[in-house]
Amino acid sequence: MAAASMCVPSKEKIWARSAAAYGSSQALRSPTRRLLSTSTWRLAQDQTQDTQLIAVDEKLDITTLTGVPEEHIKTRKVRIFVPARNNMQSGVNNTKKWKMEFDTRERWENPLMGWSSTADPLSNLVLTFSTKEDAVAFAEKNAYIFHV
Repeated sequence: MAAASMCVPSKEKIWARSAAAYGSSQALRSPTRRLLSTSTWRLAQDQTQDTQLIAVDEKLDITTLTGVPEEHIKTRKVRIFVPARNNMQSGVNNTKKWKMEFDTRERWENPLMGWSSTADPLSNLVLTFSTKEDAVAFAEKNAYIFHV
């Protein structure tokens, strides 16, 4: 075992040999760092500057791509609002964002535990937006009937 380990050259010796073969002392200092030539760097910069974005003028209907059932899209009503300040506190932290909440659909009382149940996955969802325009754009994009 000891003889086998002595035959294997160390990493430092391998890097020293490669540096001597290429005439570079850079390989001795940092073998893991690679330097790019200036022409390669300029080529990479030119390729990133030449990319262009494709602009689409018409509005696209994304409701078929979302996976939400038809009955949840066509008749869905949402309410866009700014929440009122909490009466128990003087802070205004939660009143700076616009919220969107969905209308409540049919609910029933679960006979086993007495909990209220619903078949609507969006009834308990509240979305938060930084501006009113963002919330309205989201509602229009998803074909929701909304009121502000």
